[in-house]
Amino acid sequence: MDKKTILAFALSFVVLVGWSLFFSPEPKKPPAEKAPVTENLQPLAPKDGKSPSNVAAVPSPKVTPSTEQPVIQREEKKIEIDTPFYKAVFSNVGPTIKSFQLKKYHQTTNPDSPFVELVTLEQGMGDYLTIQFDDSASGGTSDTVFTVDKDSLKLNQGSEPATIIFHGTSQNGLSITQTYRFYPDRYGIDLAVTAANPTATPVNGVFRTTLRAIPPKDKGSYYAYVGFALFSDNKLEEVEVEDPGEEESIRGDIGWVSYEDNYFISAVVPEIPAKGSFTGKRLSSGVLEGILLPAPVSLQPSTQATNQYQLYLGPRELGTLKKFGKNLDRAIDFGWTDIIAKPLLYILRFFDQYIHNYGVSIILLTILVKILFWPLTHKSYKSMKEMQKLQPRMAKLREKYKGDKQKLNQEMMGLYKTYKVNPMGGCLPMVVQIPVFFALFRVLGACIELRHAPFIFWINDLSAPDRLFHFSFEIPFMTPPYGIPVLTLLMGGSMFIQQKMTPTPGDPTQAKIMMFLPVIFTFMFINFPSGLVLYWLVNNLLSIGQQYRIYKQPA
Repeated sequence: MDKKTILAFALSFVVLVGWSLFFSPEPKKPPAEKAPVTENLQPLAPKDGKSPSNVAAVPSPKVTPSTEQPVIQREEKKIEIDTPFYKAVFSNVGPTIKSFQLKKYHQTTNPDSPFVELVTLEQGMGDYLTIQFDDSASGGTSDTVFTVDKDSLKLNQGSEPATIIFHGTSQNGLSITQTYRFYPDRYGIDLAVTAANPTATPVNGVFRTTLRAIPPKDKGSYYAYVGFALFSDNKLEEVEVEDPGEEESIRGDIGWVSYEDNYFISAVVPEIPAKGSFTGKRLSSGVLEGILLPAPVSLQPSTQATNQYQLYLGPRELGTLKKFGKNLDRAIDFGWTDIIAKPLLYILRFFDQYIHNYGVSIILLTILVKILFWPLTHKSYKSMKEMQKLQPRMAKLREKYKGDKQKLNQEMMGLYKTYKVNPMGGCLPMVVQIPVFFALFRVLGACIELRHAPFIFWINDLSAPDRLFHFSFEIPFMTPPYGIPVLTLLMGGSMFIQQKMTPTPGDPTQAKIMMFLPVIFTFMFINFPSGLVLYWLVNNLLSIGQQYRIYKQPA
């Protein structure tokens, strides 16, 4: 019975992991809806022409007669912004972001490699991020050339926040002002977009947010999500559009919209969540395009409306997103294990604050989890030991009543009762630990904290498979780079030792399957992140020690 329990759980793990990697179902898509453009129009600006604002130094544009048109720049101008967290290039056409490089993250483990670039669109693929006022007459301001009050902006640590203001005029005479406020100590950027109507004609329109991105060829992590996500009606929604022409729309109270790319996220967060729609689609060029449309706006003559936003372009790092607020930390989702996984991640980060080595932190976390479950696993191994003692008697009963299953079960239950052995004693403690194991599996397989995090010797990236030496030739079942997966081989060896220490089942077929499981797991883990393999290896070693201690105790 104890051997069947182990076999069942081992095979269940193979099935669950394999299914989640290769056969996980696509998320259910709600029916596509289109946001109304002309219905339920309502004026947003007060009669005195003022608009509420919580973005410092955001001036309201002066409403001028329609005959007075501001002088605009006819050529594209690029504005460089340099802060301790990022280097960005803005364009006065749109305006939009041409480049956004994260200075604390490099493309490879080489510290001299280029910074991570969030804007991956090529020439002619459109703008990365634009927020504009669309009206029925001009259809938006994406091609409008704005004037800008600064040529560049540099913020050092300790500097005061600073603003860049763009002014432009749409084709039908609307005055558009976009004010960006940058900080030296965060990834967040404040943005106020104001549309003023100096004409004598009412204008109906909507503040339109557009996100575009090229998804990477390599997903990067087994559990990393790549695509659009939004926080709507107090829950996380993922909008997956894989085929050209495919489109999906979601309506609700939208708190934020984002594009997630492996370990990074670009998010637009309206200051006040409001009813609206988000539509994600894949263009024929392969570009992912997401459009956020809030409620329409009616601009009466000599009035204006302002929408406030916060932009976040940076790492999908739980602590940073939690500090940002606005429920943006909900972008990090570990599925059904979320309630367990996030506390484990916080503990892992806590260890690293003092040790400054995530490999050692993983070892300490594994030891901590093992200590917490020590009584349960102790009970499980002890039950297995007791079952081992009964194996000779159970074999005799099977032989004696091999033609009478009912009598065999009765005799076995009597045997368990006589020797006070619970046949499920080795099973139930393992059931309790399954959610924790899968939570650790999700955390160590996808968290940005392990990206380019070194451990020891040749292991310089705990988010990548470990490879000792690099070979030019291909190795079956292995993804590039090709090399010797030392940690994975050690893990397979530790599983083999565990199998040798576990009581041998009476069924020869079961015995062969059990001995073959370490080989299966070795091939499964050969391309897993080394941080995950390290956890499994340390857990196996601790289990071997615990088994040895229990089996060597006198009866």
